[in-house]
Amino acid sequence: MSVADLRLAFRIARRELRGGLSGFVVFLLCLMLGVGAIAGVGTVRAAIERALAQQGAVLLGGDAEMSFTYRFATEDELAFMKSHARAISEVVELRSMVVVGEGALAQRALTEIKAVDAAYPLVGQVVLDPPIDLQSALGKRDNMPGAVMDPVLADRLGLEVGDVFMLGTGRFRLSARLLREPDSVAAGFAFGPRTIVRTSDLRAAGLIVPGSLFDTHYRLRLSDGADLDALKARAESEFRDTGLRWRDARRGAPGMLRFVERMGAFLVLVGLAGLAVGGVGIATAVTSYLETRTETIAVLKALGAEGGTILAVYLFQIALLAAIGILAGLALGAGLPILFGPLIGARLPVPVDISLAPGALAEAALYGALSAGLFALWPLSRTREVRPAALFRDLGAERRRWPGWGLAAVLAAIAGLLVVSATLLSGMTWLALGTLGGVALALAVLALTALGLRVVARRLARVARGRVALRLALGAIASPRDETRAVVLSLGLGLTVLAAIGQIDANLRGAIARDLPEVAPSYFFIDIQPDQIGPIMQRLTGDAQVTRVEAAPMLRGVITRINGQDAREVAGDHWVVRGDRGLTYSAAPPPGTRLTAGQWWPEDYDGPPQMSFAREEAEEIGLKLGDRITVNVLGRNIEATITSFREVDFSTGGIGFVMSMNPAALAGAPHSWIATVHAAPEAEARILRELASDWPNITAIRVRDVVDRVAEALRAIARATAIAAGVTLLTGLVVLIGAAAAGGRARIYEAAILKTLGAERALILRSFALRSALTGAAAGGVAVIFGALAGAIVMELVMEGDYRFEPVSAFGIVAGGALTTLVAGLLFALRPLSVRPARVLRARD
Repeated sequence: MSVADLRLAFRIARRELRGGLSGFVVFLLCLMLGVGAIAGVGTVRAAIERALAQQGAVLLGGDAEMSFTYRFATEDELAFMKSHARAISEVVELRSMVVVGEGALAQRALTEIKAVDAAYPLVGQVVLDPPIDLQSALGKRDNMPGAVMDPVLADRLGLEVGDVFMLGTGRFRLSARLLREPDSVAAGFAFGPRTIVRTSDLRAAGLIVPGSLFDTHYRLRLSDGADLDALKARAESEFRDTGLRWRDARRGAPGMLRFVERMGAFLVLVGLAGLAVGGVGIATAVTSYLETRTETIAVLKALGAEGGTILAVYLFQIALLAAIGILAGLALGAGLPILFGPLIGARLPVPVDISLAPGALAEAALYGALSAGLFALWPLSRTREVRPAALFRDLGAERRRWPGWGLAAVLAAIAGLLVVSATLLSGMTWLALGTLGGVALALAVLALTALGLRVVARRLARVARGRVALRLALGAIASPRDETRAVVLSLGLGLTVLAAIGQIDANLRGAIARDLPEVAPSYFFIDIQPDQIGPIMQRLTGDAQVTRVEAAPMLRGVITRINGQDAREVAGDHWVVRGDRGLTYSAAPPPGTRLTAGQWWPEDYDGPPQMSFAREEAEEIGLKLGDRITVNVLGRNIEATITSFREVDFSTGGIGFVMSMNPAALAGAPHSWIATVHAAPEAEARILRELASDWPNITAIRVRDVVDRVAEALRAIARATAIAAGVTLLTGLVVLIGAAAAGGRARIYEAAILKTLGAERALILRSFALRSALTGAAAGGVAVIFGALAGAIVMELVMEGDYRFEPVSAFGIVAGGALTTLVAGLLFALRPLSVRPARVLRARD
C-alpha cells in the first residue's frame, strides 16, 4: 500500500469518527477496566518497592545487620563490627509470656520481646503514647525497669500506663504504648504483639540463659559511601562457618519485598485474565461496529477502494480508540491509588508515597495494546474479503472466513509477544505460563461450549413442541449470530476466576475448621530447660484431660556446607538452607517414625556424627545416603553423615525436625526442650496457668492463635485477589451488556416478526428470558468446572493440601450467571417489545 493510500485511509477514518464514539463504549470500557486494573496493581506495588528501597536503612534498623542464632557475637565478630561501623546497636528477639496478676486470677498472653541497648534505634524513631523518649521509658523507676507494649496486647490484658506485669521472673512497669517501631517490617511474621525492654533487664528476668530460643541482631551504622558488597563478602568470608546471617539496607525487608513482588505479579496475571475477558468485548464491539458501517464499506468498495485501504481505515480508527481506552485505563489505574493513597498507606506496614510509576504504566499499556490488537484484528480482517453485493445486504455468514495466513501469522506473533512479556515482566515463569495457558484453554472450551450449546439448542428446538417460549428461545440460541458465543465467553471466563477463588477460600477455611481439632496440639511449650522436662512430663502425663504429650530436645543450626561445598551453591535458594533450622537428637527412633531409606544408629552409638534427614526435603535438595552435612550450632561446626531418610509431616502442627542426630554428636551443647500438648479445650486454660506458675521461664504458643494469625493474612490476600477478580467479572458484565446491546437490532426484527404472526408480548418476553437464563447457566456451568480444576491445582500443587469440591459457592456461581444474563436480557428486551412491527418491517424492506 502506498503512502497516498495510507493518507487517504487516515483521512476517511478521521471523518468517520466525527460522528462520535457511541458505538465503541463497550470497546473503551473493556480496555479501560483491564488496563486500569493492571496499572493500579503496578502503581501500588511500585510505591511499596520504592519505599522499601528508599527506607531500607530505617526498615532494617541500620545500614547493615549481622545476626546470630541462640548466641551473642564473639569477641572476633564484635571487633570486626567495630572496625567498620561508626555505631552499633545490639537487639535480642525472643518469645515469652506476659503475666498480669497472680494465682488463679492471673492473665497470660504471648508476646514477641525485643530487648535493646542504649543505642537503639540507630535509624528512625520509635513513636510512643505518651510521646516520650524510648530510653526514658525503659529506665528504672522505684528500682523497677520500664517497658513499652503494643496497644493490642495492653488492651487484651487490661493494662494501663503505670501498671505492673511480669516477664519470666522479672517485674516490669508499663511506661508507654508502642505506636510504631521503625524496624518492625524487618522482623517478619510474629506470633504475638511486641514488647520492648532493655537487654540487661531481660537477663535479670531469667529469660536469656543457655539453651533459650533467641536471636541477636547487630545493626551497624556505616560511613557514607561504604562498599556494602565488599563488606558483605569480607564478613561472610571471615565468619562463613559461624552461622552468621547478613542483611543490608539494599534489601532491608527481603521477606516483605519478596511477598510484594510475588503478590503483585499474581494480581497482574489476574488482571490479564480480565483483559482476556475484555478482549471478547473488543471483538464483539468491533464486529458490531462494522455491521453499522456496512453501507459505508459498500460505497467505498463500489468506488474502487481496495480491501487493504478499507482495512487501513478501520485499523486507524481502532488504533486511535485503543489509545484512548489505554490512556483512560492508565489514568484510572494511576489516579485511584494516588487519590486513595492515605487510605491504602494506613493498611500497609511501611509508609508509602503513591505516585506515578512509569514502569508499571508502561507494562499496563503494553498489555492493553497487545490485547486490543489480538482481539480486534480478526474481525477487522473480514472487511477485505466480503463482496460489495453481500455488504449492501449484511455482513452475513462470509464474515467468518479465514483471514489469511499473513494475518494469522501477525496474530500468532502478537500472542507470542504477550506471553513472553507476561513471563518476563512477572518474574514468575511457571505461574505466568500456567495462568495464560489456563485462560487460553478456558476460552477455547468456552468457545466449544457456545458451539455445543447452539447444536444442542437446535436439536431440542425440534422436539420442544407445545412449549412455544422455550422453542423460540432454543431457536434463538441456535442461530448463527455471535451473541451466544460472546455471552458464554465473557461471562464464563469472569465467573471462572470468581469460582476458582471461591473454591480456594472455601477449602482453606474448611481445612482450618476440619483438621485443626483432630490433628493440631493445644499448645507448643518452648524454652523448657533440661532439668524441667522431667517434672513437666510427669505433670502432663498424669493429667486425665491431656490426651497426648510429645517432647524433644531442641537446638537451632545453620546448614553451611554439603559435602564440603557451600550449602547455597548446592541447594540454591531452598528454604532449608536459607536460615537456621530446627535440630534434635534421639538415641532411638521416636514413636511413629517411618524410615524410607537407611538405618538408625545404635542406641549406644558414640562414633562420628550421624544424621537422619527429612525425605521430601532431601529429594528436593538432591541429597543421598552417605552425603555429609555441616551444621553450625552456636558457632560450632558439626559435620554429620546422612545414614537415613524419614517421613516428616509438618502439616499436623506437631513436632517435626528436618534434621535429627545421634546424642553424642551434640553432647555438651546448651539447649532446651519443646513439648506439644493435646488436651480437651476446657482444660487448656488450667494447664497453661499451672505450668506457667511453676515454671515462669517457659513460653506457651497456643496453636489456634497462630492459625488465626495465618488465617488473617490469608484473608487479606483473598480480599486483594477478590478485588482483582471483581474487576474481571465487571469487565465480563460490560461485555455481556455490549453483546445484548449489539443484538438489539436482531431482537427488534425478531419481535416484529413474532408480533406479526400473532405472538403476545408476554410470550416474547418469556422467550427472551429463557434464552438469557440458559446461556448464563451454560457459562456458569463451565465456570464451575474450570474453577474447581483451578482450585484443585492451587490447593494440591501450590499449597500442598487436600482439595474438596465446595458446592455452595459453585452452584451460587451458576445461579449468578443465569440471573445476570436474565436481568441483562430483560432490560434489553423492553425496547424490542415496544416497537411497532410495521415500522420495523418497512425499514427492513
